[in-house]
Amino acid sequence: MNVSRDGRPATAAPPAGRPATPSLRQRLTELRGPGVRPRSLDARALAALAANPGCRRRALLDGAGIDKGALAQALGSPAAYGQSQFAIVRGHAFEAKVTSDGGTELLRLLHDRLAPGTPPPAPDEVATPDLSAAGPEGRTARTALALREATAAGGWALLRHPMLAVEVAGSPAYVEPDAVVVRPDGSWTVVEIKSFPMIDGAADAAKVGAAARQAAVYVLALEPVAGQVGAYTGREVTVRDRVLLVCPKDFSNLPTAAPVDVRKQLATTRRQLTRLTRVEEIAGALPEGTTFDLRLGDDGKTATRPPEELAEAVEAVGAAYAPECLAACELAFHCRKRSREEGAVEALGRGVRGELGGLRTVAEVLAAAGPEAPEPPDAPEPPAAPGGPDDPAVVALRRAAALRAEVLARAAVPGPRAEEPGCH
Repeated sequence: MNVSRDGRPATAAPPAGRPATPSLRQRLTELRGPGVRPRSLDARALAALAANPGCRRRALLDGAGIDKGALAQALGSPAAYGQSQFAIVRGHAFEAKVTSDGGTELLRLLHDRLAPGTPPPAPDEVATPDLSAAGPEGRTARTALALREATAAGGWALLRHPMLAVEVAGSPAYVEPDAVVVRPDGSWTVVEIKSFPMIDGAADAAKVGAAARQAAVYVLALEPVAGQVGAYTGREVTVRDRVLLVCPKDFSNLPTAAPVDVRKQLATTRRQLTRLTRVEEIAGALPEGTTFDLRLGDDGKTATRPPEELAEAVEAVGAAYAPECLAACELAFHCRKRSREEGAVEALGRGVRGELGGLRTVAEVLAAAGPEAPEPPDAPEPPAAPGGPDDPAVVALRRAAALRAEVLARAAVPGPRAEEPGCH
């Protein structure tokens, strides 16, 4: 999936979502730096953003289109992951094979997996509209028009790489699925084409889950378009929540497919994107003059801004670090370093953080696990409070510490081994 940030001029209106005000666009430009174009998001970044809606830092940086990889490099904590060029080339070649000849093989797979018992589409009955237009706004409008025309015609249509708009943290973004198929009954199906293999009819569960989260974003972006097309054509338009995942079969380059139910991912993505704090609110709370401009040198690659200044700007925005960020965010190593320096319990994982209740730092946890000091008999009983003696987390910590001390005290140090009789 390719995602483009909003790069329209100040006079253009966004096709979907709440429009960004000129002042917000100007503020985001200042955050990037003069002359710096907004960075495009990929599927992995958008899925990670929806999975961690409490991270204001990522919401702002992604909303402003800032290159987090270059920022992490300038901070001295570069990301250590990325997709290989070989995998990218292989994926493009496989997608071209699947969609060649007007998408005949793709539509055959879709018919076999999702529409058995209905007449298969003939090659000359499938419309393949041209979706080329100037800029993401033009392509989005052209996609909406093609969907409306195909739905009104009541036939099969294959839209390759349509452009759709989706609102992310109050800022419109543009997503590009591999394909969308319009069926004669007026329903739309998202198609995800991946280069990882499907062996004996099953693929890697983690990769399928990532593909499902991407497809859920496409379904979410198609829903408002379906409402508009339905109102215009008078037909019932449905965006199906079962998408078609196309992968290489076994160890060959032949395509095979399987339906994937994305209802759970769709509900999660919708809820998480709704929870994201709006970009203008985060930007408005920053100190005056805050910018993430790297001040690139004459080569256009080397950052000349002092790392201390960049770190101060980054720390001005709150983060919600968790170990899961290491596999999904370019700034994760910087955030982990800061989290460890502060002794934050978030560095231990979300599960541990939830169990510790109101205890915020490792020092507080160790202090709470220590023995409770005796109080004078006439001392008033303190009220229950987070981190107090009646806190369930403190009670559990002290119980665990007592059990550990008891086990260590009972542990007998093994004595010297008795000499074994020699062999005769």
